[in-house]
Order: sequence, then structure tokens, then C-alpha cells
Amino acid sequence: MNEVILCYVLVIGLALPLGHYMARSLDTESKAPFDNFFGPIEAILYRLSGVDVRCEMTWHGYAWAVTKLHVILILLAWVVFMSQDMLPLNPDGIPGMPWDTALHTAVSFATNTNQQHYSGQAHLSYLSQTLAVVTLQFITPATALAVLLAIARILFKKPSTIAASDGNSTVVSLGNYYRDLMRTLLRVMLPVAIVVALLLSWQGVPSTYQGAQTLEPLDSQVTTTQVIPLGPVASMVAIKQLGTNGGGWYGANSAVPLENPTPLSNMIETVSILLIPMALLVAISILTGRHKLMLGIAFIMLTFSIVSTTSTILSERSPNAAFIGLSTPGASNMEGKEVRFGHDMSALWASWTTQTSNGSVNAMHDSFNPLGGAITLMDMFVNVTFGGIGVGLIGYFLYLMLAAFIGSLMIGRAPEILGKPLEAREIRWISLAILAQPLVILSLTALTVSFPDLAISSNPGFHGLTQILYEYTSSFANNGSGFEGLADDSLWWNLTGVVALLIGRFLPLFAPLAIAAWLSAKRTAPSGRGSLDMESGAFVGLTAGVIVIVNLLGFLPVLMLGPVAEQLTLGF
Repeated sequence: MNEVILCYVLVIGLALPLGHYMARSLDTESKAPFDNFFGPIEAILYRLSGVDVRCEMTWHGYAWAVTKLHVILILLAWVVFMSQDMLPLNPDGIPGMPWDTALHTAVSFATNTNQQHYSGQAHLSYLSQTLAVVTLQFITPATALAVLLAIARILFKKPSTIAASDGNSTVVSLGNYYRDLMRTLLRVMLPVAIVVALLLSWQGVPSTYQGAQTLEPLDSQVTTTQVIPLGPVASMVAIKQLGTNGGGWYGANSAVPLENPTPLSNMIETVSILLIPMALLVAISILTGRHKLMLGIAFIMLTFSIVSTTSTILSERSPNAAFIGLSTPGASNMEGKEVRFGHDMSALWASWTTQTSNGSVNAMHDSFNPLGGAITLMDMFVNVTFGGIGVGLIGYFLYLMLAAFIGSLMIGRAPEILGKPLEAREIRWISLAILAQPLVILSLTALTVSFPDLAISSNPGFHGLTQILYEYTSSFANNGSGFEGLADDSLWWNLTGVVALLIGRFLPLFAPLAIAAWLSAKRTAPSGRGSLDMESGAFVGLTAGVIVIVNLLGFLPVLMLGPVAEQLTLGF
């Protein structure tokens, strides 16, 4: 438990200075740190790409720029994955992927999900891992952070007006997507990832372009040779953790000793999961000047996080029902866990990786006790405990608007937020963005359960349902972790996974972007005695209640049919 407390202390301690640096670096209205170094590099890259960053964008333009870039990236990655056997940097002679697996992989990494229906060291070449996978692992979290900056810029600060679109409405400038993206990549993601990659290399994570090594094991009676796959692993692991990406170079992810060799590397990788999402709370607080509001959001997120982590640890400290009578009475559940890390650090990782949209693992979630599995599912249903980079706070803002709508009606006023009226158009899109999650996840789960031959699950009954539910929840929440036990490299899982991945990524990004633009174009009403105080403790509690109630209403029945029912059948 002391290691768990230390991880929380380290994250908070590192997030404060990093958040201050991010706020200054991402503020386009004032001089940023290291401008003399980064400025010329950015200017060259803008010139080479033909981008005019002086051009201000409306929300339509911003969303269209994001869409264009991601379509191009998906197509390029798709081609690379299918043709990697004909491309360089493939010392182990790995063949190209089937088209459906390649499509799922390209969309998965382009949506910051990193869900893997393949085993990395066996199915991807070094070129695919570095050019396609790692590139997307940098660009996708940077994109979500750019969208967050645009929303915060117009929702919480006075926006600039581009022009009147007609006699009644105003077109609002959100800034420039390419400028926000470039600053995030060069000034935040790359420097922090380089530091973490060097630390991991120091701890023994491979960082080489040599092919797999064939060695003779000490016990030659069991096998005469053993093939050890290598590669530039440290650079990928650094950004997979920092970018709330997930995935892994090796099939078993960070449970593999080569990807996570020591207790110190495990702590570095664990802290990296939560570092930037927590630092963003500090950065947005400074950028917008809404210190009390962001402090309230941080309090709710940290409370949810501690409750989730504590519950998961307690669950995994309980014995595994399958080993009753075979192990020491009262022994904790160590099935599917690395003995090097133990149950507490495995449970902490599982909790943090599902509180964010990270999805990497150092233990197998399918082997957790049923209530431990239920908690990881609930983390992904909520998806705003800290959430992924950018999207966590964007999702929280949606719940904030919904709470403002409910709170305004409770005090007998017309619904408003920050003095802006919440009207039918905004509420429709808020509802769509929030309710799309249960609609997509439960529909696809029900459809797959109806045709067992499609699911190809290793477990019947309650646990089999949980495996299917977890796969679609992980897809929609852009998490990427899996319960496994599914033959998920099939046409059905790949194509339905793509549907969940795309809806789960772009609807929660673009709907809040449009809502923020619509609100910012409206006249601000002066605050009065009856105005809703969004920085009060009562409103903080109301927002937390809305988050819990909405997700319980959407998912409690399926939780009862899956992990809760499984726990009850165990008799303890």
C-alpha cells in the first residue's frame, strides 16, 4: 500500500510544475518558454506542410481539419500494415496483416485507443511499430488536447469574432488546429516522452533496431534455443503511457519483463499514466483563470480515483474462488499477475489505466475477481475520472453542462451556464454525446450475444457476457485494454470494433466543440442573486451525482447480469 500512496504523491508532485509549464507553452497569446528554440522549428514545419497558422478557424473548420488529418493517417497506416513484408525495417520477415486486422489496427491507433487484435512482436515490423503506431500515439493525444484548448478558449474566456454569418448569429474563432497541434507535439509530448524513454532504457527496456536474438537457455533439456524479440521498445512504451495510448510492443504488454523489467520501471510507467491528465487540470486552470472551478473538478476526479483504486485493491486482496482448497487460506488473488509487482501495484495499474483511456496492462484483467473486473468496467463507463488527454476534461464539461441544466431548473431559472442560455439545440447534442455510449455498447453487446458463433468466447455464462461487454466498452471509451478470452481477430470483431472506435472518439470530441461555439456566440447575461454558482460545493456535488446516476442508469442492469452475478455465484 505504501507504493500506491507514493505513486499518488509522485503524480501530484510532478503534475504541478508540468501543468505550469504546459499552460505557458500552450498559451498562444503570450511569449512561451523556449520560444527561441521551438519557434524556428515550428516555422519550418509550417512552411513545409503549407499551413497558414494565422488563419483562424470556426468550429466547422477546426473539426474538418481534424477529420482530414485523421483520414489521411488511417489510410497511410492501413497501407503500411498490409504491405509491411515489402517495406524496410523488417529484420524478422513478418508478413503483412489481413485487410480487416490492418483496418482495425489503423483506426484503433488513430482514435487514441490502441486496442490490439494482434500480438505486437509477432505481427508488426519495426517500420510499422515506429512509423505508423508511434506516430499515431503522438498525434492522437495531441489532437484531443488541441480540441480541449479550443473549447476552453471560447467557453471560459472571451472569444474573438471572425465575422457575422448572418443578421442574427456570430461566427466565433476557436484558434488554429495546426498551431495547437504543433505546440502540443513539440513543446509537451516530445520532451516529456524523451525523458521517460531514457529512464526506461536505463532500466533495461530494449532500444535497438537489431532483429530477434536466438539464445541457448540454461535448461537445455526443456528446449535447445529461445528466440527473444527486441526492437526500439523504450520509445514506444514511453509515449504509450504518457499519451494515454495503451497497447504494447509485446502481446502481454507491460507484464513482459522486457517491456517492464524492474520495480522502478513499473513505477515510472504507472506514474506516466496519470501524469499529463492531472497536469492538464493545472494548465487549464491557469489558461482560463477558472481556478475554483478546476479545483472542484480536480477534487471530484481525485475522489473517484481513490474510491476506484481502493476498491480494486481490496477486491484483488481477496482469494480467488478457483483456488479454494488449493492455496493458502486467505491468500490474495495472484492469478494473471506478475509476482514481481504483487496484487496492490497490479490493481493500481488496472485502476489508473481504466480511469484514463490508457488501456495498457501489467496484469490480466480477465483473471481479476469479478468485482475487480466490474470496477474497471465502471471506470470506463464514467470515463471522466481523469480520462484520456483532452477528452477526459471535455467529457467532464458535458456533464458540467448537464448538471447546469438540471441545477438551473431546480432553482427555478431558465437553464444557463456561465451566463449563457442552454437551449434545445445544446441539450439535444449534450444528450446525444452522453447517451451514445450506452446505446452503442449495449446494442453491439446484445447483437454479439445473440449470435454466439460471432463472439467466439472462451467462457459461457456470466463471465462470457462480461468479456463481450468489456471489449465494446474498451473500444467506445478509447481505452484499448481487454478481458481477452475472445477470438477477437475475426471479421466480426474487427469491423464492429471499428464502428465503436470511430463513434466513441469523434462524437465526444466534435459535439462539445460545436456546443462551446454555439454558447460563446450568445450574449452573456449578468450574474445575480439567483445565478447558478458553478464554483460552489453544492454544484460540485451535483455534478458528481449526475455522473454517477447517468452511468448507473445506463449500465447497472448489464453489470448485474455480468460481474455482479458472477460474484454472487462464488458465494463470497
